[in-house]
Amino acid sequence: MSRRSLPIGIQTFREIREGDFYYVDKTGFALRLIAEGKYYFLSRPRRFGKSLFLDTLADLFAGNEALFRGLEAESRWDWSRRYPVILLSFAEGILRNRAELDEKIAEVLADNEARLGVSGPHRSLSGRFHGLIAAAHARFGERAVVLVDEYDKPILDNITDSDTARQMRDGLRNLYSVIKSQDAHIRFAFLTGVSKFSQVSLFSGLNNLFDLTVSADYSAICGYTEADLDRVFAPELGGLDRDQIRAWYNGYNWTGEAVYNPFDLLLLFRERQFRPWWFETGTPTFLVEVLTERGYFTPDLAQVRASEALISTFDVQNMPSEALLWQTGYLTFTGLRQIGARWEYQLGYPNLEVESALNDALLKGLMGDAMQAERAVSRLYDVLVAGDFDALRRHIASLFAAIPHQWHDTNPIARYEGFYASVFYSHLAALGLDLVPEDASYHGRIDLRLRFNGRIWLFEFKVVELVPEGAALQQIKDQGYADKYRAEGLPIHLIGIEFSRERRSLVGFEVETL
Repeated sequence: MSRRSLPIGIQTFREIREGDFYYVDKTGFALRLIAEGKYYFLSRPRRFGKSLFLDTLADLFAGNEALFRGLEAESRWDWSRRYPVILLSFAEGILRNRAELDEKIAEVLADNEARLGVSGPHRSLSGRFHGLIAAAHARFGERAVVLVDEYDKPILDNITDSDTARQMRDGLRNLYSVIKSQDAHIRFAFLTGVSKFSQVSLFSGLNNLFDLTVSADYSAICGYTEADLDRVFAPELGGLDRDQIRAWYNGYNWTGEAVYNPFDLLLLFRERQFRPWWFETGTPTFLVEVLTERGYFTPDLAQVRASEALISTFDVQNMPSEALLWQTGYLTFTGLRQIGARWEYQLGYPNLEVESALNDALLKGLMGDAMQAERAVSRLYDVLVAGDFDALRRHIASLFAAIPHQWHDTNPIARYEGFYASVFYSHLAALGLDLVPEDASYHGRIDLRLRFNGRIWLFEFKVVELVPEGAALQQIKDQGYADKYRAEGLPIHLIGIEFSRERRSLVGFEVETL
């Protein structure tokens, strides 16, 4: 198999198919959707191929047979029927108020009217949309296909301004409510976005929308599977460690088959370097601010439990941290179980890229000084490699001493007991090492377990205003936290760390090696 061009940033199905680009065939998913239903919604994180899939649907319904040669849809689709496709996209630009949103909607509707050669007498936006769908059906003799890309972007662009975000939500709800009323003129409708706003808040008039987001059968509708790498991208794999590729970029899961982020893999194949390509395209400033303000205990990020109702409860005025992390792609499903009448999801980092890069961003938010955080991470790695415990004590002391006093005074999280453990956990996790918080044994849970450089490091944290000094190391010994690791035959470091919340500093550091 010869090498082809990498479709980096290309979201147009025609360009990929007419050019010499790699393409992962998703038309089988499209055919199944069309056969099984009519109204669909899909939420996926940014840069996951949602727009490309939508564009594929557009060309399929438009009957552009030549583009599908060699794909699953070629022999399974009736190419004699051509449907009018109405495409509403909010991907371009940033809309800052309701007036700009209304103007954008008017422009999008005008573009569709011109492309389809239809017009109507209505002047209101909902009326124009209503007339566009009916007129398209009448002119083409086939019911219309409605495709909405980035349905939520006008809201997300203003998410820090709740008043404006609500206005955007109301304007979009006015538009989307038309879809249900035009059922007789619609063949198929598909809406995609990053966030899964609750049905009541945005789709109250569109209660027949089937949500594919956590459907196991459609977990791989966007993204690349392991089989895709072998079948499509085999020419690019030479010289790259497959296990490393998997650890860095695989692991996104919506209760079905796990997938890779396409943007990550395409950049890896071009640059031949393992870097947080996806994360670097959109630093989650808002997310970091929210988690910091709420005093989120960052070690919990590795093992979150959330009900189906919680992650689906997402609106301008109600954004649970777990839902925000999941919908933006920084956490993914790692397990699912039924508890009585409800479903409970287990969430965790999808891969090394997200774990390392997100904690690096959170560390900078927790410390209040990005440059200090950068320097500290670099020093920590050198200290761990050297196994120098005196240097480790000095490093931890300087880490917390570097946090500005005014930051302590103005951020309520700094008063929480979990603040110290959160800073140190994110400090270690930013390195991308083999780290497990709250590692369980028969005797209890150790705060942090690090496996690094042929050694096992067990960390326990205490606040000395609440417990006697030396209690952290004593707890590790009394609880036998090291017992589960003894059979590995590696050196085991027991490290008790104590902080003073009043003095805002390290006051105790004890080490014992087994």
